[in-house]
Amino acid sequence: MMFLQYAVWGVWLPVLATYLQSPVNDGGLGFTSGQVGLIIGVAASLGAISAPFIAGQLADRMFSTEKCLAALLLLGGIVKISLSLQDSFVAWLLLATLYSVLYMPTLSLTNSMAFAHLDNPDREFPRVRVWGTVGWIAASWLFPMIWLQSNLEFQLLPPFFVGTEVADATARLADTLVVSGLLAFLYAGYCLRLPHTPPKTDGVEKLAFSKAFGLLSRRSFAVLVVASLPIAVIHQLYFMQTGPFFENQLGMLVTYIAPAMTVGQFAEIGFLALLSGLLLRLGFKWTITLGALAYVARYVIWGLISLQEVAGPSVDASGQFLWTAPLVIGVFSQLLHGLCYACFFASAFMYVDRIADADIRNSAQTVFGIIILGIGPMIAGPVLGILGSVFGDAGVVTDFAGMWFTLAIIALLSTMLMALAFVDEAEVVSR
Repeated sequence: MMFLQYAVWGVWLPVLATYLQSPVNDGGLGFTSGQVGLIIGVAASLGAISAPFIAGQLADRMFSTEKCLAALLLLGGIVKISLSLQDSFVAWLLLATLYSVLYMPTLSLTNSMAFAHLDNPDREFPRVRVWGTVGWIAASWLFPMIWLQSNLEFQLLPPFFVGTEVADATARLADTLVVSGLLAFLYAGYCLRLPHTPPKTDGVEKLAFSKAFGLLSRRSFAVLVVASLPIAVIHQLYFMQTGPFFENQLGMLVTYIAPAMTVGQFAEIGFLALLSGLLLRLGFKWTITLGALAYVARYVIWGLISLQEVAGPSVDASGQFLWTAPLVIGVFSQLLHGLCYACFFASAFMYVDRIADADIRNSAQTVFGIIILGIGPMIAGPVLGILGSVFGDAGVVTDFAGMWFTLAIIALLSTMLMALAFVDEAEVVSR
């Protein structure tokens, strides 16, 4: 389940900003940074905000979780394939919004299904969730290997393979949307084979999401939400601007962007494997704080390497990929992404499951998902537009150093809030 859930997402998200923002004469759609922010940020966030009313209410109160997943994925796959045929901003914004309404609730539903069927979620969930990371990596690698390159040769360093990029590589990035749709169809069929997870109907409130929102009255949950909001913003900006940063600042070819970004997912695997031990020793408070601090470190590093002049394409005369020192640092500093995700987001979702009553756990996950996948990305959209104006030219970010240092300051504020104000109300792990 987790493998397919994140393969559907991972095949297109790392390269979408590059496709949307690249010039039309280079095979892209020529959108501005602000338009990209609206598509990847605001449109996606509307789906997360609607999640409690779609996923939480339906799965907690009316239908089995596996059937909800199958229906949402089937419809989402149709919309995703339709997106691959569009080239206008309005069509992209409308269809991207519709897709997010269908797909975003499935993220919380897979978490709640896993928690419902695991005997010891604190110990077992990281081992289940890690397969989502594997799915993301597989999708990010296989598409460019099969569709964007020829004459492949493997190597030890990221992006782990080199070859000759096809002439229309940027235009072919649109095909990631088709692949995502086809994977969604496959996943929808598989959902019907998942363990039956019925709704809770006996002795519970009719409106699950209203009870779940009541968690905001608890100090620990409220502080976690406030600290998570700015982190969610800068997390979304990572996906919006890492591709353009690697291509335009560090000189990476389009073909290698998604595979190079999987360094962060490899790190996720390692840190998810260590997560239960970290929670046992540090507790939720300091584990989540450590994840926020990792955001600070990554963006400071990227800001420092952005102070040099913009690099040209890192290839030799035959078109083979070449390494530069800033590119090595930029790619390998993504190891911090594993710490960011596992310690902050995975731990936070586990904490929400710990403090929520059994009959609202689906809705509690989706309420927290509103912050991570809804309000945060919604703010990230216009923020990217502002960053494009302050640190860019013609609405497109060009001063990456200024942007990354700004995001590092935002992450530092969240780190300080978690360290100073969060009080852990739950037992960490049974010893």
